[in-house]
Amino acid sequence: MAIMVTGGAGFIGSHLCEFLLNCNQDVVAIDDLSTGSKSNIDHLSDYSSFRFKEGSINDESLMKSVIEKCDIIYHLAASVGVKLIVDKPLEAMENNVFGTENVLKYALKDKKKVLITSSSEVYGRNNSVPFSENDDRVFGSVYSTRWGYALSKSMDEFLAINYCTEKHLPTVVSRLFNTVGPRQTGQYGMVVPRLVEQAINSEPLTVYGDGNQSRCFTHVEDVVKGLVGLMESSKTVGEVFNIGSDDEITIHELAEKIIYLTGSTSTIQFVSYDQVYGKRFEDMQRRVPDISRIKKVIGFEPKVGIDKIIKDVVDYFRKNKY
Repeated sequence: MAIMVTGGAGFIGSHLCEFLLNCNQDVVAIDDLSTGSKSNIDHLSDYSSFRFKEGSINDESLMKSVIEKCDIIYHLAASVGVKLIVDKPLEAMENNVFGTENVLKYALKDKKKVLITSSSEVYGRNNSVPFSENDDRVFGSVYSTRWGYALSKSMDEFLAINYCTEKHLPTVVSRLFNTVGPRQTGQYGMVVPRLVEQAINSEPLTVYGDGNQSRCFTHVEDVVKGLVGLMESSKTVGEVFNIGSDDEITIHELAEKIIYLTGSTSTIQFVSYDQVYGKRFEDMQRRVPDISRIKKVIGFEPKVGIDKIIKDVVDYFRKNKY
């Protein structure tokens, strides 16, 4: 099959392309390299079945021409990272909504199956954990830029579901929870690579807030297998699925674990959210997915624990950055 991966030079996208190529698929990756990097996919040039096109998902002529030649589409391209979302909220919303609409619009002609990657951000301020796919979403003030991103990803979901129900385009939505692994950068606010880099450099590990906020981290290899499983199943069309781990850890505990696993002499420094993101920033205390639906439908279950996740990120930084 000919497979299109938008955001294919990004962290998750590059791993997805590599997995599909190893399954003997033809893959074309689209990326404008705004947050992705050619270095993530340089090694994929060894595959004769891989092509890369630099360009934006907002470029309608590009989307039309590439989608015409593909059989299925993994749509991963989006503005990502809390730092980027806070700094450039309008760009994030436009990329997410308009880009997704372009993908769906041109996939519609031949009813090509589309997987839309959404985010745990859509659960907003809902504090009823674990989050299940049918839960209500609770958003904060319009003046908090974070909710603009959450709403744009929610709009992506509504577009996908209604293209399916109204226009009969086969779509599936995946909500990703804190995916981590090699090639991820801390540049846009991703916590694990940011703390790992600080630990390797023997710098203070900056933990935002009081560090008691908790997250569940999933290895990118597990996430990629979940995405492919959702795409390959006939039972997923028109549905939404959480993809993540339900193994919860506080950010303070995460920082301590990173110091231990790197053998670093770093200390932990607590920094207020105001200093990093401004006064209107809001964070959520817990983010835990209910993964029973995806487990029941495709048998998904994360295999890689937090220690191995951290070690893989550490190995990547030591091999490629220092």
